Amino acid sequence: MKIALFGGSFDPPHVGHLSVVKEALKELDIDLLVVVPTYVNPFKKGFYAPPRKKIVWLKKALKSFKKVRVCDFEIERQRATYTIETVEYLRRKFAPQKLYLIIGADNLKDLTRWKSYKKLSKRAEFVVATRNRIRIPQKFKILSVSVPISSTRLRGKVTKRYLPKPVASEIYRFYKKINAL
Repeated sequence: MKIALFGGSFDPPHVGHLSVVKEALKELDIDLLVVVPTYVNPFKKGFYAPPRKKIVWLKKALKSFKKVRVCDFEIERQRATYTIETVEYLRRKFAPQKLYLIIGADNLKDLTRWKSYKKLSKRAEFVVATRNRIRIPQKFKILSVSVPISSTRLRGKVTKRYLPKPVASEIYRFYKKINAL
């Protein structure tokens, strides 16, 4: 079995994330794409949407993709979980012959700061999704994605245009309420 792991804060999930999923399914020879939302990113202090809400949104948004599964491993731990822990969990659970780790190009600058980076790079092959014209070294597989949005930008000015259709209204209402506080 060949799998890909696509982790992130998904706070909120948006069409850019869906584009990464679609491109990964098209470009990578995989049997399963596992989407893993964080409880809290180890590089951040907190979150806006409750972790359980992100799981619900992602499951609804990704329901139509047969080869995609949303995994609550990191959320169940209720703490910052390092990617190496999630990779080890997926290796035990699926025993894949190949494991890809999908990251956004914006993560490249901090990649060597990730916990157990060298071990991680031996356990999984990094695949980098393009973002904001960030240069990606040739040693990486590349997923060409062109959606000019980020969760940070959406939280500041939420708009349904960039939200996954199955959950757009729900996410919109949630972040509008937060912005009103």
